[in-house]
Amino acid sequence: MASVVLSEAEKLYIVHGVQEDLRVDGRGCEDYRCAEVETDVVSNTSGSARVKLGDTDVLVGIKAEMGTPKLEKPDEGYLEFFVDCSSNATPELEGRGGEELGTDIANTLYRVFSCENSVDLKSLCINPREHCWVLYVDVLLLECGGNIFDAISIAVKAALFNTRIPKVRVLEDEEGTKEIELSDDPYDCIRLNVEEVPCIVTLSKIGYRHVVDATLQEEACSLASLLISVTSKGALTSMKKVGKGSLDPESIFEMMETGQRVGKSLHIALQKILEEEESLGTSRPKVGFLG
Repeated sequence: MASVVLSEAEKLYIVHGVQEDLRVDGRGCEDYRCAEVETDVVSNTSGSARVKLGDTDVLVGIKAEMGTPKLEKPDEGYLEFFVDCSSNATPELEGRGGEELGTDIANTLYRVFSCENSVDLKSLCINPREHCWVLYVDVLLLECGGNIFDAISIAVKAALFNTRIPKVRVLEDEEGTKEIELSDDPYDCIRLNVEEVPCIVTLSKIGYRHVVDATLQEEACSLASLLISVTSKGALTSMKKVGKGSLDPESIFEMMETGQRVGKSLHIALQKILEEEESLGTSRPKVGFLG
């Protein structure tokens, strides 16, 4: 994980500010930085999104490819996550550092999406036991400016919202041989319902309080954080503690309550952005990556 070196005086300044609900950049403890969300940014994907959260910059591309259902779930498709941490994001991510962080992020995403209702995997099944859609979710961390898990989860949800999967017809001849025919009409496609897709809210303990959307400087002052995945209805689907410090039960309970409250607001704001962008159709200007 990227980090910055702060003097004791700088740490004290940040910690004392947080206790007064006033952070260095003027935000309160439960405020996110300004987020920029742009979908449909990579042309050769089924869906894509780019999210800039403060100085953190994430690009997600999703490719739908035909595969074989897993033996234990013969009537469902599935998601595969791949995470690449660009060495340009921060020098610490060169070599092994980037690989380890990428694996950690991918494992966290698998845990978040293991919740049964997050994505309707049955809608990705074409032919039970024979054919299904596999969604390959590629995450590229371009720049690391703190709070990468939240930014990545927002980008993944936005890319899933943007994903279009061709409709398929299964044709069977007299001998029982099945043939698959893909629709070549770009408007004849399956859209995923992302209403139950969780977003991650990371709560970082600083002093006696906790903050959401910590900057790199704030992360340097925090010994322990709680990663909580929250649905749009405020349901908690997974939780993970990170950092070397400990969290007492009372702090954990307070952080969970904050995570639910902040998570619901995050979903509402994201859904509004996605729907506004969708309503513009092909007329919207491409302002971001590969625009």
